[in-house]
Amino acid sequence: MLRTAFTKLVGVEVPIQLSGMGSVGGPELAAAVSEAGGLGVTTVAGLTPEAVEARLDEIKHHTRKPYGANFLIPLVQPDAVQAAARKARVVDFFWGFPDAELVRLVHKGGALASWQVGSLEEAVAAEKAGCDFIIAQGIEAGGHIRGKLGVLQLLAQTVDAVKVPVLAAGGIGNARALAGVLAAGAAGARMGTRFLAAEETNAHPDYVRALIAARAEDSVRSTRFEVTCPLCPSTHGVLRTAVEAADALSTETVGEWHHPDGVRSIPRFGGAPPNRQIVGNIGAMAMYAGQSVGDVTRIQPAGEIVRELVEGAEKLLHRTAASVA
Repeated sequence: MLRTAFTKLVGVEVPIQLSGMGSVGGPELAAAVSEAGGLGVTTVAGLTPEAVEARLDEIKHHTRKPYGANFLIPLVQPDAVQAAARKARVVDFFWGFPDAELVRLVHKGGALASWQVGSLEEAVAAEKAGCDFIIAQGIEAGGHIRGKLGVLQLLAQTVDAVKVPVLAAGGIGNARALAGVLAAGAAGARMGTRFLAAEETNAHPDYVRALIAARAEDSVRSTRFEVTCPLCPSTHGVLRTAVEAADALSTETVGEWHHPDGVRSIPRFGGAPPNRQIVGNIGAMAMYAGQSVGDVTRIQPAGEIVRELVEGAEKLLHRTAASVA
């Protein structure tokens, strides 16, 4: 197995962290990634402290291995952060300038704090705020994109500037890409798109089929899907077909989200990705996808995806080391 500063710090077996991915991720997927040796993460943004604890208990029901909770700064509540820190090994933040008080709350609860950043300035601030590790997100990512640099350039800048472990995020979906960022100094990789076709995903089946059919060049950078989006204005990594389908619509709604507490309409260019609880014109919804979408070729168990990535990366790194010795 690949051992890095990240795996030693967090207590996991392999240098892979799952992206939060909102409602299309979920506790079952997070638990499966953790059980396979990585760090499974679920989004708890906007939840009450009680709901945060319940969400994390769902993960704990399926695995005794470390897992994480992801917060989005526009929706963060200190009480919810404290609740997460009592349950999760890692509390993860995104979409805001690093905040030392939030990091303090995480450490007070006994968890590690991480921050996904989009610039060198944010990376340095995250270390100064006390974060235990940092995620450098490149523009190859799916979903909401924080910065303006490719992952390798931002990774190189960040690794040289901070002392804490740095993970790479954006466009990493195969063993060669994982080996590449590890060779470039990353302590691991944060991945989302590749896991959307895992058996344990909560992504809508039509969304999964669209990902499998897509190539890397079908992931485009767009500012659309900004309606009812708390992280907007933002650039997103999304499937080209989704933008085109939404553009072609004449209706102002594309479907409905069936929550346990009611039904919510999904507006055209709404920011919510299509999960299994959503019905309607799925192809015209926010089908977020990074440039690693070309690596999504079939539905697989999350554990199988983790093994495929890690075993392949390990072989490549050994082969490369032998060739330059």
